Amino acid sequence: MKYRKLGNSGLKVSEIGLGSWLTYGTATEAQTAQECIHKAYELGINFFDSANAYNNGEAEKVMGDALKAYTRSSYVLATKVFFPMGKGPNDRGLSRKHIMEQCEASLKRLGTDYIDLYQCHRFDADTPIEETLRALDDLTAQGKVLYTGISEWTAVQIKDATATGNRLGLRPLISNQPIYNMFERYIEQDVIQACEQEGLGQVVFSPLAQGVLTGKYKPGQAIPSDSRAANDKTNGVINSYLREDVLQVAAKLEQLASSIGASLSQFALAWVLRQPNVSSAIIGSSRPGQVEENVKAIDFELTDELLAQTEAILAEVKHFAPMR
Repeated sequence: MKYRKLGNSGLKVSEIGLGSWLTYGTATEAQTAQECIHKAYELGINFFDSANAYNNGEAEKVMGDALKAYTRSSYVLATKVFFPMGKGPNDRGLSRKHIMEQCEASLKRLGTDYIDLYQCHRFDADTPIEETLRALDDLTAQGKVLYTGISEWTAVQIKDATATGNRLGLRPLISNQPIYNMFERYIEQDVIQACEQEGLGQVVFSPLAQGVLTGKYKPGQAIPSDSRAANDKTNGVINSYLREDVLQVAAKLEQLASSIGASLSQFALAWVLRQPNVSSAIIGSSRPGQVEENVKAIDFELTDELLAQTEAILAEVKHFAPMR
């Protein structure tokens, strides 16, 4: 495994991280999920990402239980706060009340005394940024959180938050967790530049485009019965990728990957990691073999010629409108 610094901090995270959005506590049984986590740790992955909202806290429980087998200082544990965790008016968002209460709840579910990286899962327009940042800073001062970050904030929001934090003398945000893959590249427009200027690193999710960049979905063929698209009817995001032009491009990318001895998933992850501001690409996994295959992506460095060929292929997808 290879490791990169997370933003301007001294924290080092594995280039491949393991997440638990759709797989832990939902589609995958706890035993299989634990096997994936153990395989990831065995292969050198030290960055494990979850969120309180993933299956209403169940994903945190599964991840926390699996990681108890290891020395706490040997891994970086990340989780998030923002989405509703109840029906009350204060059971959501980034108010001080919700952040403080949900941090305590996440600590209990994860079975740990501290969270390495606590992230604001989305931006909260209803809460003053000063209130959110002070709450995060207080949690850090208390030792319950070591570092703080954000997820899917705009460049303007990132700039505003860092300027506010600097003005108030607060500990800085060190990370942003956006979606980023060959089809969804909005962060290249201004988010990466803003993060580079403000000292944040990217820990990106969905680098394999919900599995479309693994080669399992073929153009002109039925969706595999054992796939996520066939079995997770609540996941509308994947439907935006299941277009014939997108699948045709994925097939061409798979051929290009094979020219260097890589699988499509390895090629797609190497492509994401070509960005120096990306600290880690977070994968999901429903079986240990997927983790084993994906970590090999760190062995591939894409030449300028390969990147140019990739861009030419990707240009065949027009007007991609993701569903979020």
